[in-house]
Amino acid sequence: MWNIIVLCTLLFSDLVLADEHDHKYEDGEEVVLWMNTVGPYHNQQETYKYFSLPFCRGPKEGISHYHETLGENILGVELAFSGLEIQFKKNVGSTVYCRQTLTKKDNKLLMYAIKNHYWYQMYLDDLPIWAIVGEQNEKEFTVWTHRKIEIGYNEDRIVDVSVTTEKKTQIAEGAVLEMSYEVVWSKSSVLFKDRYDKYLDASFFKHKIHWFSIFNSFMMVIFLVGLVAMILMRTLRKDYQRYSKDDDLDDIERDLGDEYGWKQIHGDVFRPGAHSLFFSTLVGTGCQLSFAALIIILLAVTEKLWTERGSILSTAIFVYAATSPVGGYMGGALYSQLGGRRWIRQSLVGASLFPGVVCSTSFFINFIAISYHSAKAIPFTSMLAIASICLFIILPLTMVGAVFGRNVSGTPKPPCRINPVPRQIPEKKWFMEPSFIGFAGGILPFGSVFIEMYFIFTSFWAYKIYYVYGFMLLVYLILMAVTICITIVCIYFLLNSEDYRWQWTSFLSAASTGFYIYLYAIYYFIFKTKMYGLFQTVFYFANMFVFSLAFGIMCGTIGYLACRIFIYKIYATVKID
Repeated sequence: MWNIIVLCTLLFSDLVLADEHDHKYEDGEEVVLWMNTVGPYHNQQETYKYFSLPFCRGPKEGISHYHETLGENILGVELAFSGLEIQFKKNVGSTVYCRQTLTKKDNKLLMYAIKNHYWYQMYLDDLPIWAIVGEQNEKEFTVWTHRKIEIGYNEDRIVDVSVTTEKKTQIAEGAVLEMSYEVVWSKSSVLFKDRYDKYLDASFFKHKIHWFSIFNSFMMVIFLVGLVAMILMRTLRKDYQRYSKDDDLDDIERDLGDEYGWKQIHGDVFRPGAHSLFFSTLVGTGCQLSFAALIIILLAVTEKLWTERGSILSTAIFVYAATSPVGGYMGGALYSQLGGRRWIRQSLVGASLFPGVVCSTSFFINFIAISYHSAKAIPFTSMLAIASICLFIILPLTMVGAVFGRNVSGTPKPPCRINPVPRQIPEKKWFMEPSFIGFAGGILPFGSVFIEMYFIFTSFWAYKIYYVYGFMLLVYLILMAVTICITIVCIYFLLNSEDYRWQWTSFLSAASTGFYIYLYAIYYFIFKTKMYGLFQTVFYFANMFVFSLAFGIMCGTIGYLACRIFIYKIYATVKID
């Protein structure tokens, strides 16, 4: 119980307003302008502290900033006080706030930043604003030294902010940069709840192609469900009629008959597959990921999580940790049903498998980020917080779930007895082999989501805010339906070829969707982005690996559970001698 309270204390602050005040001001009250990070335009994740460039602060006394949420820490938010005097509803004329004499090192830094199209981000009342460092004209490098900050207000709240950069100043060793600013306040009719609408690209996310892809995927689901129902109902009806006819024959007639099909492997189809501990751990993790993903999407639909810095990431960590009993229950129950006895080891592996992959990948990226002195480097305190969540929250809850799973649902109840000697698997055509089914099974599920992947990738790797979580929820449900239909059909044909190795085949055929997601990520990197450099490349492919892996485990679990229900159903209906 105390573990859950600690976790809520760490993360709950991101589920509410994550600012140092309540967004309400009195006339003349101080408004803080935070400088966040600076970095190349084409490498959104390659960011550095704003004052790593030779920019000077304003004269106002500094304010120490602390990270309100764990999500801010992980995302590399590095807010530093600008030192500029801004008061609510009080205009400020053009004012020089500092002068910076450029050294040889300073000049090289600014030239490099301008060549690589560096721009920086600022926050004012939690509203982000961006500006470019400077421009290059042939061999001349210039820096924008004046910022005109325009702020819109509605009663006692700030509802709009924008910045315009002016006054080009050529840089050179020994040059003096005279930094200035001005503030213009204006009344606005924008409501406070709608102030983030200007950052949303409705023409992009609600384009006709997006709507058409949703409609196309929905029609695919209807077609697949109808096709699967028709094929299975007609085929299974014929199977039942044939098997019922076989039951009426005597032994000699049955021996002379041509027996084939899924009924012939009834004594082996419920035989536990290989590597039961690892398999049950994957299924438990997939159940937890599926449940957590659904909750996060529903929260994003009902709450505007994207309006607060790091809120989606903090919510994801909280939800994943809170759903640990689901993974423990499903993994522990399945492991016990498969005849496993080392449940403690299974619980430890289940609690550490996916968090271990995420943490290992993050630490690898973090090592490169530290070498680049990037703001993306995760602080040591955040690493300790994540390790504490894994050790004191996820592990105990997973073990509690595993105990319940073993005791409540751990007894295997197959409708058919398992033969003591495994049946020999007959030869079959190459496209009926489990390896081919496992490789090809994810093509249609990927086809139902790949257009949505484009919008998701663009929002994460480019400068767009993903906010159409209603679309994401619909695509999520479509993905589950397509995965279930395709996997059941694949496993039916596998069983009909008298191959009883359906457990891993069903999982891998659906999990291969993650493989195609990663292939699409490679295509997206090459043809849809202009990323460059070791840091950004490693950051991209490492994160896409974790995303594709989670996607594959989730789909594989859904496919396996659907096939399990289907197989139990058809074998429970057939009369077995």
